[in-house]
Amino acid sequence: MAGDISLQALWNSASVHEHTFSAAELSRFPESVQRYLKHVISPRTLLSRAVRLRMHGEIKLQRWLPFKAEEVIVWERGFIWRATVRMFNMPIRGFDRLIDGEGVMRWKLFGILPVVTASGPDVTRSGAGRINVESIWLPSVLCGDDVSWTTPDSSHLHARFIAHADTADLEFAVNENGQLETVKLARWGNPEGDEFHYVDFGAIVEEEKTFGGYTIPARLRIGWYFGTDRFESEGEFFRATIDDATYR
Repeated sequence: MAGDISLQALWNSASVHEHTFSAAELSRFPESVQRYLKHVISPRTLLSRAVRLRMHGEIKLQRWLPFKAEEVIVWERGFIWRATVRMFNMPIRGFDRLIDGEGVMRWKLFGILPVVTASGPDVTRSGAGRINVESIWLPSVLCGDDVSWTTPDSSHLHARFIAHADTADLEFAVNENGQLETVKLARWGNPEGDEFHYVDFGAIVEEEKTFGGYTIPARLRIGWYFGTDRFESEGEFFRATIDDATYR
């Protein structure tokens, strides 16, 4: 059980890895995959297994609301996303998390009055999909032998791996320089508010920045029904700008 583990405690639990990135080790991957990984990871960068992000943006809860947040991802354990959302200038504070195989959502108005409390197998399964797609912020985990890459063409990459008790099938679109343009996967969720099921979920990358040797998506639009007209009309619910990223 994860208990009430804090962001700092999760971050402190991350181990430091000494292995550094070398393009020569990518020879087993297709050329377009090598181009992507060489673009997002600088030579001799430590292959981290954890990242700490600061971000701001907007989240759609019937209407678009501003938020500020911090997130810690420790690949072997999970993630915590802790945020403050402003609604009519009133703060809603809380977190989404998946730690050691247990997913929880807990949000309170003024940090006191419960607004959302959710847990259970569906929340856990959805959280697994979330952290797996957020590997775009920790691309070192995509270099491992446990990731199977295929390339339908030079601008579309497919990564398949098993992590967080879930099988991830990530679809990447990259440009000729290896810069990520979109990412998509089938994620367990219930955007209609009914029963949980797999729904196409993804992100459009509008800007990237480099932090500590990693060039990652730094401005994104994220949501359900990705790749269809429904994404624009009802699926998009999250717009984020990464302000800082620290790797361990």
